[in-house]
Amino acid sequence: MDDMPDARLRLLPQLQKLLDLAGGQRLIAEHGHAPVVAALRTALDQARAHLRAGATDAPPEPADLLAIAQAALEHDRQPILARVINATGIVLHTNLGRAKLADAAITAAIEASGYCNLEFDLATGGRGSRVAGIAPLLRQLTGAQAAIAVNNGAAAVLLALSALAEGAEVIVSRGELVEIGGGFRIPDVIQQGGAKLSEVGTTNKTRLADYERAITPATKILLKVHQSNFRVSGFTEETSLAELATLARARGLLLVHDLGSGTLLDLARLGLPAETMVQDSIAAGTD
Repeated sequence: MDDMPDARLRLLPQLQKLLDLAGGQRLIAEHGHAPVVAALRTALDQARAHLRAGATDAPPEPADLLAIAQAALEHDRQPILARVINATGIVLHTNLGRAKLADAAITAAIEASGYCNLEFDLATGGRGSRVAGIAPLLRQLTGAQAAIAVNNGAAAVLLALSALAEGAEVIVSRGELVEIGGGFRIPDVIQQGGAKLSEVGTTNKTRLADYERAITPATKILLKVHQSNFRVSGFTEETSLAELATLARARGLLLVHDLGSGTLLDLARLGLPAETMVQDSIAAGTD
């Protein structure tokens, strides 16, 4: 009886024989050699584990193994993203794609999904800029002098610090050393940007004097961070953007504001809690 599992294992076909069968060749023609090898190897491993566990049913036939591999290959080809129903009560749900695209945006995306003038100036016939379409719109919306689009807020902060504060100090309130979705932590982003973190104040109170005392010859940036997904309430105090902007100008520093999602619309007009808009931040003196 002890030899029975080994005897049944020997009934399983070799991987190469499965590949040489007509069914195996069809799978290779459709999915490629390496994916088929991986799928068949997984099917064989599962069959061996099943038999070693004491299963009494007959070992799978070659056709069964090919069918299992085909099902796995077809499953892997399915799109990862699928339409769902948002019944959470949270309209801008990060885990569900945050915001729906407007119909006009969907139409524009479809129009640009093939060949398009991404980096081609149709007026001059020469090379263009891929930000030429979005930068003027962002400048108009926000009042900024220049604009560029990146993947997310953490990427924007990393880019800014890498360009402006590599090897220098960045001052941040302890109450703003946040972690946002995806595991992005402000201290880690600062470190990855090549800058050095200088913490000031306390979790619930950070005054202008705290920033002033922390400034050294190595300081390059005052960084203010939107708390995004939490609030500190009660006995609290924070330094305003206008105060930080005045301090930054007086000391020859830059003021960078991580605004999280970067609200461009006055939410109070919609009956929602007010949020600092990008326009407000720039008007206050943020660089």
